[in-house]
Amino acid sequence: MEPVTLTTGRLVLRTVGPEDTDAVYGAAQDPDIQRWTTIPSPYLPEHAQGFTHQLVPDGWADGSMFTFGVFLPAGDLVGMLALTMRSLGMTEIGFWATKEHRGNGYITEAALAAAHWAFTRLAVDRVEWRAEVGNHASRAVAEKSGFTVEGTLRSAINNKGVRRDCWVGSLLPSDLGLASTAPYLPAPGRSA
Repeated sequence: MEPVTLTTGRLVLRTVGPEDTDAVYGAAQDPDIQRWTTIPSPYLPEHAQGFTHQLVPDGWADGSMFTFGVFLPAGDLVGMLALTMRSLGMTEIGFWATKEHRGNGYITEAALAAAHWAFTRLAVDRVEWRAEVGNHASRAVAEKSGFTVEGTLRSAINNKGVRRDCWVGSLLPSDLGLASTAPYLPAPGRSA
């Protein structure tokens, strides 16, 4: 698939490329990003180069991962967001925000735009969010985006060689007032 650009009232979500390598490298020096995400730590210039030159374009080309840089219209990098295809009709969302742009609702706005795109353009019926237990900032973004936190999975994340428990949640098309591509029969007592 060719990369797409999404816009919101305040943001531009676009693929990142070689011209963004320095910005990605600089943002990824934040200890919180290295702690709570599965990026390498320490994060070296070659990691940023591999990400912007190979990982991101390859994911778009083979349809396995759709990575968006989250930018202000002036061009400042606000964060990163990726949708990784996990199974038929299901994608997992991951995101981080740059230190100087946290607390402005940008990643919530970006997550909603990306989920809407996935539901309407990728035939996705479930966007799944996972974060290591204790990552309250990620959980706050998920909850503000409308994700239903479904529970805790034991030993479900491997972060730098250590198995960790994670929270899991989901966003469905119906949560955004959209139709699913496949019928959904919720469990008794649960609404679609």
